[in-house]
Amino acid sequence: MLSSIRKKLTTTITGGAITIAFFSLLSRMLGLFRDRLLFSTFGAGDTLDTYYAAFRLPDLIFNTLVLGALSAAFIPVFLEYWHKNKQDAWKIANSVLNIILITMVILGLLAFYFAPELISLIAPGFDLEKRLATAELTRIMLIGIVFLGLSNIASSILNAFKRFTAFAVAPVMYNIGIILGIMVLVPLFGIQGLAWGVVLGAFLHFLVQFPSLSRLGFKYSPAVHWKMKGVWRIGWLMLPRTFGLAISQINQVVSTIIGSTLAIGSVAILNAANNLQNVPIGIFAIPIALAYFPLFSEAWVKKDMPELIAAFSKAMRRILLIAIPSSIFIILLRAHIVRLVLGAGAFDWSDTILTARTLSFFAVSLFAQSLIPLIARVFYALQDTKTPVIASAGSLILNIYLSLKLVGIMGIAGLGLAFSISSIANVLVLWLLLRKRLGDLDDARVFSSAMKITLISVLAGWALYATLFMIASYVNTQTGFGLMVQAGVAGVVGLAVYVGLGTLMKLEEMKI
Repeated sequence: MLSSIRKKLTTTITGGAITIAFFSLLSRMLGLFRDRLLFSTFGAGDTLDTYYAAFRLPDLIFNTLVLGALSAAFIPVFLEYWHKNKQDAWKIANSVLNIILITMVILGLLAFYFAPELISLIAPGFDLEKRLATAELTRIMLIGIVFLGLSNIASSILNAFKRFTAFAVAPVMYNIGIILGIMVLVPLFGIQGLAWGVVLGAFLHFLVQFPSLSRLGFKYSPAVHWKMKGVWRIGWLMLPRTFGLAISQINQVVSTIIGSTLAIGSVAILNAANNLQNVPIGIFAIPIALAYFPLFSEAWVKKDMPELIAAFSKAMRRILLIAIPSSIFIILLRAHIVRLVLGAGAFDWSDTILTARTLSFFAVSLFAQSLIPLIARVFYALQDTKTPVIASAGSLILNIYLSLKLVGIMGIAGLGLAFSISSIANVLVLWLLLRKRLGDLDDARVFSSAMKITLISVLAGWALYATLFMIASYVNTQTGFGLMVQAGVAGVVGLAVYVGLGTLMKLEEMKI
């Protein structure tokens, strides 16, 4: 029985989603612990402004060229070759790995040399000392992109074979590396220990996947098979997705640029709020999108459109089942979440208020942010990486315009609201373009489920809010324990009402 359960968890779509979700939950919990260590130790001030700004350049290189772009282009082509000739498929994998490795090293060296000048563009509001400190951390973090490049080749291959365990564990190891950096390396090397912790995490991210990759039969070869059409096809498929990811990274760079011109600690607060709202997205939305992507790709290769649409409908309804109530619960519990997760040591009450306000505006678009990765992966399965770029480009323009308008009115929270509005616009455009491409996307069932989920989510939110007031008179909300009891009881009541109403309404998605 145990072997049967293990096989289902490691080789099926649902099992894969559960496996990825479990380790994503663990990774996110470690991420929250990491953030608590950071903010309780350093507070929302110059040090964390420097630390988070230092991520922008390595992330711009790695996330643009590898993360998402590689798997979106690699998996469909690799699977196509695998079904025809396994040796050719491994040649494709080795060729792409070597190209990515060479590219990361070259771009990393260029970024290392020009780091001070580039940081002046990324964080123009920082003074000279703060910019130089940011450049120093950036140079160390650039080492990590080489390991992450190798790791994501391994992740793409494991994903193609529906081997999700090692792939899902990798982010856990990444966070462990950063935590070790905070607890062990910072006392030894000062603020540079934060950057070396990131490098350690990147190395562990790759190391944990290597054994599973070897068991699949992968053997490294330094050759690059330029004449193989599959190598060039992956490159061409990556180009539009690369532009799309560049747009996403530009979004973050723009937010950092604007945040650096505001009060000290604004960049840190923006990143803290964004990390908190990304927890539910990382726990359920991304795992579902990743787990379903190979299924979408296989359905497209077989030209089985009914299977593709049915899988997409099921995945979308699963995401909405969690995204909609999560959005409402986060908005209602925003201050409790921020204070309980980050509110210790140097992180004071004024930091809590600003972070909670920013978090609430981010959470408005939680459903949209959760659906974008899923819808985009349907396009990738169709080997269309251009359409999501068009939607992302429009979203970027809208986000920049709204950010510049709202930040003057709302401060750092305006960046959260601008991001939410542009995310909602992005998902609507993607949905309409996909519907134009494939026709009916099981619209009636999706719309019916969405309306029911929204209704019971609102009712559950009322129950949660009422419970907050009822509990307030019985606990001391000035203490962490009192806040935890108040938020915990209210959250349980809200969740119980949500599940109970969903069961009474016989929601199909509630049976999962």
